[in-house]
Amino acid sequence: MAMQNIYGPEDNVFIQTHPLIQHKISMLRDINTGTNEFRKLIEEIAVLMGFEALRDLPLEDREVVTPIETCMTPFVAGKKLAIVPILRAGLGMVSGITTLVPTAKIGHIGMYRDEVTHEPHEYYCKLPKPIELRTILVLDPMLATGGSATDSITLIKERGGKKIKFLCIIAAPEGIKRLHEAHPDVQIYVGHLDRELNENAYICPGLGDAGDRIFGTK
Repeated sequence: MAMQNIYGPEDNVFIQTHPLIQHKISMLRDINTGTNEFRKLIEEIAVLMGFEALRDLPLEDREVVTPIETCMTPFVAGKKLAIVPILRAGLGMVSGITTLVPTAKIGHIGMYRDEVTHEPHEYYCKLPKPIELRTILVLDPMLATGGSATDSITLIKERGGKKIKFLCIIAAPEGIKRLHEAHPDVQIYVGHLDRELNENAYICPGLGDAGDRIFGTK
């Protein structure tokens, strides 16, 4: 498995170590990477991370008729996956996950960051139903202070969500600590653990504002 658990065998924080993920993240960081290439890289990284995050989906055997014979063969069991991007940057990762699971239902959570306090504020929440029966992937390319991720997962739990995984491409130690302490039951998948937050709560070395670079609004 191309992941490292940075806390311990019983904890839920997984840092990706796959060479392709690391290579593509390095390309994301480059200030000269344009909008189109940046967007494609976000999608490709989401595919690779989703493959790892979904390795524990339950299976059930069903009967299938092949050109040779009838056999019992495994399919994903239970309700379909729910994908919940945190707006707006999380939208960039959605197509990567739906490449793996095209039938997934998609919800949205809107958060904006106060420029003074750096704390998140909710402005939108729409989730697929029945959310309590689904495996939920919460998506956001950046985990900085951890406020948006923590509050988004709280919203999902308040609405009945139980099995939740969080995927981010870049994280600061401060964000992982806050999210893990608030929701120790949530599996956290991180593409790369960066050094720290600066005085403006931006990840260093980071890659800038992911939303601006995905949508070309910088």
